[in-house]
Amino acid sequence: AAAVAAGMVPIAHASDGGGSIRIPASACGLVGLKPTQGRISLGPYRDESNLGVELCVSRSVRDTAALLDAVRGPGIGDTVIAAPPGRPYTAELGTDPGRLRIGLLDHHPFGGPVHEQCALAARNTATLLESLGHSVEPGFPAAMSDPEFARRFSALWSTNMGVGLARIAAQLGRELVPGDVEPVNQAQADFARSVSGVDYALALAATVDFRRAVQQWWADGWDLLLTPTLGEPPVEIGTFANDPGNPMAPMVRAAAYVPFTPAFNASGQPAISLPLHWTPDGLPVGVQLVAAYGREDLLIQVAAQLEAAQPWAHRRPAV
Repeated sequence: AAAVAAGMVPIAHASDGGGSIRIPASACGLVGLKPTQGRISLGPYRDESNLGVELCVSRSVRDTAALLDAVRGPGIGDTVIAAPPGRPYTAELGTDPGRLRIGLLDHHPFGGPVHEQCALAARNTATLLESLGHSVEPGFPAAMSDPEFARRFSALWSTNMGVGLARIAAQLGRELVPGDVEPVNQAQADFARSVSGVDYALALAATVDFRRAVQQWWADGWDLLLTPTLGEPPVEIGTFANDPGNPMAPMVRAAAYVPFTPAFNASGQPAISLPLHWTPDGLPVGVQLVAAYGREDLLIQVAAQLEAAQPWAHRRPAV
């Protein structure tokens, strides 16, 4: 992401299992689209059970749409397959989305802190969207306000980490040793050994329940959700450093940093981070737009509208 932001390359691969396309996009002033689950095949070595998806970070909505056109589509044996779009995503650039009903969430969904610059980014974008003819009002899926969200899915996330490390060990042809794996990842894999089959099945069921509850909000008549991408502006190097006395400390700190992104990995919906705000000292702050399942076309239409109304191509980091 830093290389794209600095202009070394125009686009770079990224994956997103809880926000890892949208997070660096926000922190580096880039466009980061998390596609719908099932839009791009994860085969032949991965599947959709880990909630991750693949695409990129880039400097423009156009480049993101072009890559999505190039790589979308199912693979043999995929278990989740999104319906194909009616036309290329690049055809959505410049297409009028009409007047949309957009919900605004500018506070932590279950009561934690959100930096004032992040909240301001969302509110300013709401004003910009209204100037483009859209209706913006407070509103978001009630399921997002459940403080037990992370705990319910811990069995799923930790087991996926354990499976991932086991596959790496198999590829290496040896057992992993402490220097191979960051302590926070090893701690999750270790926890997975205490997870029973029933625990894992309950976590999968909780994911389905959450997915249906969140997607219902769009079915009830909303077109998009607008949030800050992150709970804070870019943080200093070392903020998520490993703590020898508490290997889960980086994960706990990261959870406070990303109150808005993981929900849409669980729900499977497309979400995009756009570089529409900068702090007084010049740090980028992204805003997130989330559409109904399968509606990347709508995200690209609105993202292109916003890019035309408030261009960011001229912004570069001081390097």
